Amino acid sequence: MKATGIVRRIDDLGRIVIPKEIRRTLRIREGDALEIFTDSQGGVIFKKYSPVGELSTFASQYAEVLNRSIGVPMLICDRDHVVAAAGVSRKEFLERRVSPELEECMQSRRPFIGTAGEKIKPVEGIDRPADIVYPILASSDVTGAVVMLDGDKAPDESETKLAQVAAAFLGKQMEE
Repeated sequence: MKATGIVRRIDDLGRIVIPKEIRRTLRIREGDALEIFTDSQGGVIFKKYSPVGELSTFASQYAEVLNRSIGVPMLICDRDHVVAAAGVSRKEFLERRVSPELEECMQSRRPFIGTAGEKIKPVEGIDRPADIVYPILASSDVTGAVVMLDGDKAPDESETKLAQVAAAFLGKQMEE
């Protein structure tokens, strides 16, 4: 654990305010779920909860099947990080933060289908653009995205449908 030097008091309703600087750095937004852990020394640890992260093994298998089926690199992300990758170096992509462009795409709740001149870079620090992005919706909340990285050719209708189905299926899994 790393000390921040910030001390807060618990109010009469048992609440504590997480400072704005920490929320901004960790991308904690209003309404985000936080998981609470305790350690043996009496410490309390708050960790951002990721429903997509809970399905990371399943998401990895799904990404792998999609990659083998259509031969295009696939990523599955929660709202903040890449949780599954197939067809690319996992070491390079896993746990990397999503780009502000991808965040904006997810928040808009609309899919992105790239054209020859229009692409987005889904992962911070990596120049590989995305052809298709489909937000994952669970109980009408955006929980992540299925990302089809730039392939050798423009995406066709079947690839777009596969990404859409993957996003819908993962969203349904999180609801149950």
